[in-house]
Amino acid sequence: MVYVLTLFGNLLIITLVYYNKTLHTPMYFFLIQLSISDILLTTDIAPYLLYTLLHEGGTMSFTGCIFQQYMFDVIESTECLLLTVMSYDRFLAICKPLHYTSIMNELFCIILTIISWLFSICSMMIAAITIAGLDFCGPNIIDHFFCDVSPLLKLSCSDTFWVQLDMILNSVPLLFLPFLIIIISYTYIIFTILKIPSKTGKQKAFSTCSSHLTVVCIFYVTLIVIYDLPTSGQSLTISKAVSLIYTVGTPLMNPIIYSLRNRDIKMAFAKLRNSFVSF
Repeated sequence: MVYVLTLFGNLLIITLVYYNKTLHTPMYFFLIQLSISDILLTTDIAPYLLYTLLHEGGTMSFTGCIFQQYMFDVIESTECLLLTVMSYDRFLAICKPLHYTSIMNELFCIILTIISWLFSICSMMIAAITIAGLDFCGPNIIDHFFCDVSPLLKLSCSDTFWVQLDMILNSVPLLFLPFLIIIISYTYIIFTILKIPSKTGKQKAFSTCSSHLTVVCIFYVTLIVIYDLPTSGQSLTISKAVSLIYTVGTPLMNPIIYSLRNRDIKMAFAKLRNSFVSF
């Protein structure tokens, strides 16, 4: 049910933005990209998770495991970059409104999106090739519901120093730097909103970025928790539970957050529903 609802919710967001001309703005263009990445993420994880649950365990080829882990890393990295681009978009809209349309034009939005995907694909390709080159000569059972890099490295009998170094180096441009940019962007946004004299103006300005800020908080909090927790004893169970949140839960929650907290999305949905009923 969660998987089907995730597909339906994200496809609905894509459909609403595509067919409603009032939503043809940079913010909703990036929202489509976020929905696409959510669909890819849950499709990478959920189907085999369902198979594993139904059969009380499952077997995956080594190539399939590496590919699943690679796709997961690419999508998560792309989401980090997309959320960063969306925060920059909100920064320009609120803090630099006179320059917004000239900077955030259609071509620039497409370039930012392509860079986000290509940079993630190329960066994670190096990590996947490095992991594929390790020797796996011992246990072949992963105590997880998908091929995440940490439990996969525990099965290797090779020195994993270079893989771990690559992960640390990748985390700087793909995790920490984007998070820093988001914090800086929202610091400026908050100070700008506080300077607005009218209460109505403040509420209107904040409503344009509240959905994105909620998604950012959920996404980064779960990532920080999963990679800061120890991986032994009871913490491993907690680790898997938190992993379930950002691999299955977050792709479901994102379209709900954007639909419930966004007046434009709700109006577009009502318009589509009314036209369907009329037809």
